[in-house]
Amino acid sequence: MSSFKVKGGVRLKGEIVPQGAKNEALQILCAVLLTPEKVTIHKIPNIRDVNKLIELLGDMGVKVEQLGPESYSFQADNVNTSYLDTDEFLTKASALRGSVMILGPLLARFGHGRLSKPGGDKIGRRRMDTHFYGFQKLGAEFHYDSKKEIYYIDGKNLKGAYMLLDEASVTGTANIVMAAVMAEGKTTIYNAACEPYLQQLCDMLNRMGAKITGIGSNLLYIEGVKQLKGTEHTMLPDMIEIGSFIGMAAMTQSEITIKDAHIHRLGIIPDTFKRMGIKMEFRGDDIFIPAQKHYEIETFIDGSILTVADAIWPGFTPDLLSIVLVTATQAKGTVLVHQKMFESRLFFVDKLIDMGAQIILCDPHRATVIGLDRKYPLRGIRMTSPDIRAGVSLLIAAMSAEGTSIIDNIEQIDRGYQYIDQRLNALGADIQRV
Repeated sequence: MSSFKVKGGVRLKGEIVPQGAKNEALQILCAVLLTPEKVTIHKIPNIRDVNKLIELLGDMGVKVEQLGPESYSFQADNVNTSYLDTDEFLTKASALRGSVMILGPLLARFGHGRLSKPGGDKIGRRRMDTHFYGFQKLGAEFHYDSKKEIYYIDGKNLKGAYMLLDEASVTGTANIVMAAVMAEGKTTIYNAACEPYLQQLCDMLNRMGAKITGIGSNLLYIEGVKQLKGTEHTMLPDMIEIGSFIGMAAMTQSEITIKDAHIHRLGIIPDTFKRMGIKMEFRGDDIFIPAQKHYEIETFIDGSILTVADAIWPGFTPDLLSIVLVTATQAKGTVLVHQKMFESRLFFVDKLIDMGAQIILCDPHRATVIGLDRKYPLRGIRMTSPDIRAGVSLLIAAMSAEGTSIIDNIEQIDRGYQYIDQRLNALGADIQRV
């Protein structure tokens, strides 16, 4: 198990380019199974979860060719569906939560699928009901073996249908869309997720020959087609990395420019960090964050404490709440962070409290952060990364702290951020992998 040794109190300066979006990559890569023709994808992040999915596709018989550091071509013209029946497939798929999104393409093109219960971050329950509700509406039949934790799905005769999803699940919507694009007739999905990554998937599928309208809204219409063709696709920059870099710049009093941020696709992320008192300038498609010794959290109009809560798009993404929380520890003012979607994502705050942060963990979903305007700097400690987003939040805390910190279990961080130590060291950070 590797660790980061982080020297705190170092100010950074320079430009950084965000990686391709992890959450988009997991959807887009699964979509290559929908066509026997070649699909070329650019801006693929070199991170563990994505690499494992690419490896899984290769094991299934997809021809994978790396064209450059961030570009690959995929051709699924000879998929070995019998591989789905092997223990090796079940083991590899269960280690990666994003693997659930291969089910939609498999049902659409091959009429059946099989998957063990996906793994992923230990951040709370993330149920699969929305995925299977959508598949059932399209006419698929499924069985769950609770002892072996294996899903069996038969989707030989998918037909378009109207469905009102019980939750606007991003992966659930993506999976249902990929199943519906080749179903017979018209499908209507109400309460669909509409995140930029889902929009990217739908735009890509349309270039492949799908007929999807309503993209960007929560009401999608899909007219089924017989087959899809190849295409070329470039992924968006990772909005979670962009938000992480904004918070990191404020915490470390650093002057940073985030290049090619696709600002128009970031929703309320920049405004939320501005409400934390962080200054930033938009220079074309770049975000410039000046060095700030002080930043003050706004209150609501009536003077009450600011609340930052996660919500479905276009609300604030839950993946950045931990960044907001850690950034608030050195601000002036108080904020209530409300994590509605997952019940275990705030359990890293005990490490921040050990570092000297003033945080009250109200319950599994809410934490109140009292920022004392850097009056009491955080101190370096030894800690363990519990999941991807909390791990980066702890890294940011360590970079701003007095002294040296050790962060264990950094494999979690590697799952979501490519070469994060090298990229930050290039800005002047002092992070050693030990």
